[in-house]
Amino acid sequence: MTDTAAQPQALAGLARVRIKGRRNAELGPTTFLADRRSELAAIDWERFDLQALGSTIGAAVNGVDLSTDLDAETVAELRAALVAHKVLVFEGQSLDAETQSRFASRFGELEHHPFLGGTEETPYLVRLAKDEAVGGYENIWHSDVTWREQPAMAAVLRAVELPDSGGDTLWADMEAAWEGLSDRVKEQIEGRVAVHDFTLSYGAAMSSEDRARAGEEFPAVEHPIVRIHPESGRRALYVNRIFTSHIVGMDEDDSETLLDHLFAQAEVPEYQFRLRWSPGTVAMWDNRSTQHYASSDYWPQARVMERAAIIGDRPR
Repeated sequence: MTDTAAQPQALAGLARVRIKGRRNAELGPTTFLADRRSELAAIDWERFDLQALGSTIGAAVNGVDLSTDLDAETVAELRAALVAHKVLVFEGQSLDAETQSRFASRFGELEHHPFLGGTEETPYLVRLAKDEAVGGYENIWHSDVTWREQPAMAAVLRAVELPDSGGDTLWADMEAAWEGLSDRVKEQIEGRVAVHDFTLSYGAAMSSEDRARAGEEFPAVEHPIVRIHPESGRRALYVNRIFTSHIVGMDEDDSETLLDHLFAQAEVPEYQFRLRWSPGTVAMWDNRSTQHYASSDYWPQARVMERAAIIGDRPR
């Protein structure tokens, strides 16, 4: 028989504790992650072996050669695994630009990035090359191209050249980030939309004339602060520091204060997965339910990556 009298005392050890005063911090276990972790562990995958790498985000896929012409059933199951685990890691792959693009295109139409671009041979592949002269500037939490009306659904990233150490990529589970918000904050953002604008980032390096021309083609767009994943139906926090400018219909100071709190949710380690790259590593992530951050700790060594992005739908 359960000792009901002892339960409150036991549960008290699982409660989150807020630091008193103005320090906006909580201590204690992130208990709501346990249910999602159990759900993921219960899924059986038929076409490959899968090992969870993070609490609720990140999984290693074994038994799939991405350079081959994968059958439709394997692609469909990889897509389901991507939605479930948000980041898939494939080690020991032998891909080049052509086979990487071919694999990514199995999940949808590839995106041509207007500001990073590609080469004539591989127009849909963005080369992210860093060295002593070009530093890494992706060390800020973000989802890719949220300034588009239809942001990327997913991306496939391949390691081409790696530094001796450093250069890890981190991802944050933005579904967990939404779940972890207080009821008060959830009520504040329910039904609200925010503006996403490329001028906050890429536009800063443009002349006023080029920025105006680009703005005609890519005007600022409004997306819901909380988007519904079109495949899983799960809610995810959908604002980021580099592309989100303000909340529509809210006082500027109040908007900035609330956004700063929402941005900070990606920085919670309990929601994160960190990948240490090695030669032959390929990572694929769901851009609809994650944010990512490339650690810029390897300068002046070189780090060269190539990314293919898949066009998604308009956030709802």
